[in-house]
Amino acid sequence: MDAASDKLGLIAGNGRFPFLLLEAARAHGTEVVVAAIKEETDPEMDERAAVDDGVRVHWLSLGELSRLIETFHKEGVSRAVMAGQVKHRQIFSSIRPDWRLAKLLLSLRTRNTDMLLGAVAKVLGDEGIELISSTSYLEPLLAKPGVLTARAPNDNEQRDIAYGREIARAIAGYDIGQTVVIASQACVAIEAMEGTDAAIERAGALMMTLEDEASTLERSLTVVKVSKPRQDLRFDVPVVGVRTIKTMAQAYATCLALDAGKTLIFDLDKVIELANQSGIAIVAVEH
Repeated sequence: MDAASDKLGLIAGNGRFPFLLLEAARAHGTEVVVAAIKEETDPEMDERAAVDDGVRVHWLSLGELSRLIETFHKEGVSRAVMAGQVKHRQIFSSIRPDWRLAKLLLSLRTRNTDMLLGAVAKVLGDEGIELISSTSYLEPLLAKPGVLTARAPNDNEQRDIAYGREIARAIAGYDIGQTVVIASQACVAIEAMEGTDAAIERAGALMMTLEDEASTLERSLTVVKVSKPRQDLRFDVPVVGVRTIKTMAQAYATCLALDAGKTLIFDLDKVIELANQSGIAIVAVEH
């Protein structure tokens, strides 16, 4: 992406995603105004601003949509990007919405993240702030097609991948989650509001209980993560990283299947190294 003279607004959630996007934008010479979410963003964001004159940080609570717009207007921001997860339970339970967000919530037909974030994107657009794809500066981190690890999925894992992709695409179409955990072509866990890692942990715990009951399911688990049928890359892009692989290893999951070109892999070298050490196969499937 070419360097732009206008500032980029970064709406930062949790995890490393906001920092990676910030680094990539600054490498393009773009000045960045960070809207850091008090309930989610790592406090380290202030340290980054302290050492980089091209970064300004404003801390806002999750429900302060009007203040977010006012901040971007004052800073001269006309393009913005969302990066980093905001926990689903935060969105729909613990926030105190201002009048603008409260009005928006009341207008929603269904209370899922796509509907909410799409409505927020429209409000920003009406205020002259274009929400752009969260992969705009991070395309090199998108999963390349093919087997990414030393070991390819075995025949049983391949069958689990094929079955899991059918299930995962179906639930993703309803914006329930984007990950399923499969064993011997049986669905062990489906991701919902708890997130990917928690779903994997739940599957691992369930398989441990089945071990004591002479289960016919194989002990190994296959994790399948897909993009939504109409994935809006402005928000909620599928992401995996080192923590995902560590969680899989602890749950005795042996295979991870991703959507090629639509899944961000953070710390790819570390992810591959850890997966190889743990005997985990990773494959990015073209869709």
